[in-house]
Amino acid sequence: MRIKKGDKVLVVSGKDRGIQGEVLQVAPGKGKVLVEGANLVKKHVPAEKTKKGGKIGQRIELPAFIDVSNVKLLCPECRKAVRVGYSIGEKGEKERICKKCGKVI
Repeated sequence: MRIKKGDKVLVVSGKDRGIQGEVLQVAPGKGKVLVEGANLVKKHVPAEKTKKGGKIGQRIELPAFIDVSNVKLLCPECRKAVRVGYSIGEKGEKERICKKCGKVI
């Protein structure tokens, strides 16, 4: 998978098209990513079963997983949504590069 946790991405399709956010979690087996602020769903949290806490039930919004094909990586150098390529660095390790500007991500 070419997108990793902590990357800045742009959602390119779906109901949240145009939203930029950081990748919070990656599920490579499923091909999905969790993006901050995108694909928010409401979760109903019940009140505590014991009444001594005094807490009430509530609805909270959480981000849900998005398919990795619906996001593009934002290049930190050229600040555009780009495709990701790979090259072998000077030390012999594989590194991700921007397909537009050619810089290492």
